[in-house]
Amino acid sequence: MRNNDTHAGWIGRWNLSQWALEHPAFTRYLMVVLMVLGVSAYFQLGQDEDPPFTFRAMVVRAYWPGASAQQMAEQVTDRIERTLQEVPYADKIRSYSKPGEALVIFQLKDSSPPKDVQQVWYTTRKKIGDMRGTLPGGVIGPFFNDEFGDVFGVIYALQGDGFSHAERKAVADDVRQQLLRVPDVAKVELFGVQDEKLYVELSPKRLASLGLDIGQVIAALGQQNAVESAGAVQTPADVVGVRVAGAFGSPEDLAAMPIRAASGAWLRLGDIAQIRRDYVDPATTLVRHNGQDSVALGISMASGGDIIRLGKALRSQVQAIEAQLPAGMELVQVQDQPRSVATSVNEFVKVLIEAVVIVLAVSFLSLGLHRRDGGSGWRRYTLDMRPGLVVFITIPLVLAITFLVMQ
Repeated sequence: MRNNDTHAGWIGRWNLSQWALEHPAFTRYLMVVLMVLGVSAYFQLGQDEDPPFTFRAMVVRAYWPGASAQQMAEQVTDRIERTLQEVPYADKIRSYSKPGEALVIFQLKDSSPPKDVQQVWYTTRKKIGDMRGTLPGGVIGPFFNDEFGDVFGVIYALQGDGFSHAERKAVADDVRQQLLRVPDVAKVELFGVQDEKLYVELSPKRLASLGLDIGQVIAALGQQNAVESAGAVQTPADVVGVRVAGAFGSPEDLAAMPIRAASGAWLRLGDIAQIRRDYVDPATTLVRHNGQDSVALGISMASGGDIIRLGKALRSQVQAIEAQLPAGMELVQVQDQPRSVATSVNEFVKVLIEAVVIVLAVSFLSLGLHRRDGGSGWRRYTLDMRPGLVVFITIPLVLAITFLVMQ
């Protein structure tokens, strides 16, 4: 009890204001240092429209072509759910099964530390990967998606009349590589890209007249275009891999593939099927800007970056990119978050300065104005600048310390 009383008494006797007055040189030094550090911290604070937020949800998908909804639920979805129950911080598991597809939404507890979430997702992938061998043959996946926190603050549209989807995609891939080299850029994703495929359209009547079924044609296609190891030839100086030729390199090669009919005659695939190169129909995603087909490039900023600095760097990089684009193609900015953030920051600074000026003016008048009553009933008002100066110094100092703590 004596030690506690002594400690409490020491705290009660210690006065910060008195200590500051007794050490004026050191106090002024601390004030100047904190003010300089605070101003420096303000210009180094990250600026973004959306604050960083940890999403504690993951989507797991698996595909099994030809399976019914009940088969998906019993043989795929249920096994994935049982594995997810073993993951640390597991909270809610919701699943949806339909013919050929299983979707599982996995959520963590709100109490899970944000710094541990990425490690939990790694554990989830590892556990699902370990049980992958227990799923039926023919199951594709599972696939994982935990990138729900990505915000595309800047979006460009690559467009141009007279260019095909494939030509726009080739240029967009090159633009993406250049944008990824810009500082503070975390990810550049393409939207509206149309993938090309080769379509082989067979006529059932034509196949029946030749004594063929579609299974034979599909099996022949798979054998001809299969990628298999053919071994290697070992020489005294080197080991040379052997590669089997015959893989399809063009629609013409596919049309020339031989098919044997039931009569024993050999036919070309092009004689019994229509082969064409086309885009996926229906398209998964279409992007149009000002009525023109486009490829959108969404740019996500790295965590802790400065969106305003990123905007300046992107404008400089885009000018160099536009000089290299083919004639007739242009890169149009659709969304400009850096400009919106810069406007908001400027308005905040303006309002902050106005508030500080008003508080200082009121403090000067309310704290420094003193009334003195004379003997004959007159009143005299005097203005003392010292209390106002204390407030004038204290408010900016508090703001500077706040910026320093925020950094």
